[in-house]
Amino acid sequence: MRIKVIHIITMLELGGAQENTLFTVSHLDRSRFHPALWAGPGGILGEDAEKTLGEDFQIVPNLVRKLSLKNDLPALIWLWQKLRAEKKQDPDAILILHTHSSKAGILGRIAGRLARVPVIVHTFHGFGFNDFQPALARLAYILAEKITGRITDCFIFVSRANQAKAEQLGIGRAGQYRLIRSGIALDEFRPHPLDRSAKRKELGVGEGKLVVMVSNLKPQKNPLDFARVAGLTLKEIPDAWFILAGDGELRPELEKLIAELGIQGRVKLLGWRRDVPQILWAADLMLLTSLWEGLPRVYPQAMAAGLAIVGTRVDGGPEAVIDGENGYLLEPNDYPGLARRVIELLRDDEKRNQMGRRGSELAQEFEIGKMVKDQEQLYQELLREKNLWN
Repeated sequence: MRIKVIHIITMLELGGAQENTLFTVSHLDRSRFHPALWAGPGGILGEDAEKTLGEDFQIVPNLVRKLSLKNDLPALIWLWQKLRAEKKQDPDAILILHTHSSKAGILGRIAGRLARVPVIVHTFHGFGFNDFQPALARLAYILAEKITGRITDCFIFVSRANQAKAEQLGIGRAGQYRLIRSGIALDEFRPHPLDRSAKRKELGVGEGKLVVMVSNLKPQKNPLDFARVAGLTLKEIPDAWFILAGDGELRPELEKLIAELGIQGRVKLLGWRRDVPQILWAADLMLLTSLWEGLPRVYPQAMAAGLAIVGTRVDGGPEAVIDGENGYLLEPNDYPGLARRVIELLRDDEKRNQMGRRGSELAQEFEIGKMVKDQEQLYQELLREKNLWN
């Protein structure tokens, strides 16, 4: 029995949802599944997908994040025609469609229904709507998810918080829900021997405690608060350092604020990096200033690396960071509170190290191999429910 699993995602930018989707497609058991990945154009991980997946990777023309009728309709038609062609090409195969991200999730599931794909799965790595959007836009996103929820066989959530919110809003129903954590390769982040002084020199950082944030620079991650926390901390601990690994649309505004605060000598913006584990091992503390998330993937990454965390209490965040045990969580936009906790932990080596050790113990739940096996098991259960799997 050939089982084709086609994953669709809007764009392969460097982020947790994209990295995990690419990992899933490249690590599904080939003796049971024939996976493929379709994504919109652009994104730093596109080259990785081409090298790893070859002909099993396809670019979806016109699949873009912004709402655009001139792009969305052609993308929908392309997906519908491509899914129909997949079925005709191998009529004895069973097709599973697995979508990710808001735009790909909505267009992909509609195309899947039109093409009569028998099993449709969607993963919420976080919602496309949030409390910081204009009310009308938020309602439109929720309505779109409720409508496409009617043609979805199963929803995967990376956090219980998102699962509860979906049920509260009437997106699907509890019987369709499955919790599968967004995994990380724990062994890649467990501390390895590292010349910390050499790594810090490479990063442009000297002596003193080092605070790191790993995120893209877009409104969701609220990077301006990263600069504000750094500014307040440096008034109390002037020899501290702050580095941010990531890039994006808010970089010019962030650079301007850093200059206005007069902290450009102690704050480094690294851009996109492929050496995140080594950066974490060279640091003393993890900071995250997000406004909303599914479950921040950098939390378990920092936990595996043995770092205490100071971050925001967003969605699934408390499912990874237990406040007072392996870090501190505060409300989004509370940058003075974040700064107070950063200062506290930079001054208290014993507490910071104890929190880091506790985080290492809690990280096991987020093993990426478990994530893939859980998805394989889910596919088989859904096929059995539809009498498509013996």
